Amino acid sequence: MANLNARLDQIIPKIKEDKFIEGRGLGNEISFYVFDYEPQDELVVRDYIKHIKKEFCYEGSNRRIIEFDLYKMLLEITKDKRIFDRIFEMEERQGKDQLFKAMTTFAKPEVFLGKIKEQMGDYNVVFLTGIGKVYPFVRSHNILNNLQEVLDNVPVIMFFPGKYDGQSLQLFGKFKDDNYYRAFRLVD
Repeated sequence: MANLNARLDQIIPKIKEDKFIEGRGLGNEISFYVFDYEPQDELVVRDYIKHIKKEFCYEGSNRRIIEFDLYKMLLEITKDKRIFDRIFEMEERQGKDQLFKAMTTFAKPEVFLGKIKEQMGDYNVVFLTGIGKVYPFVRSHNILNNLQEVLDNVPVIMFFPGKYDGQSLQLFGKFKDDNYYRAFRLVD
């Protein structure tokens, strides 16, 4: 836990750095970051995210943070599609596999990206959360891979309950999500 707190305490100073908002270096790399943590620390991290957002929420702040909780977005999407009320019934009647198939047909990355684009406004920092809660319906690497089309110059921090070694994402330290090379670890 001490290690987690030390790592969390480095996030606000990172966000305050000019190079965080301006992007990283000459290679014109996208400013995507992953903050990985042990899944059992989910609630601590969630609380800390609230703290970070409060820290930058004042008149004249030049960091305007918007949080996209992929799980909450999935629920919104099911409500938009008017199937939210039928989900539980479907699982009960047809089983988990059928539910998974049904959910993944409309929980496509482009639907999430459309919502993100719609809500961006003048925010200039994006937090992606809810990665563990939305698994297996939405895979984080699919969102990240497509997000750069929507957010070219906006830094994104994905809070990831698992391990990211700079090359692959391992959700909960167990499921290999996929190789993803474009993000930097936010804090080592």
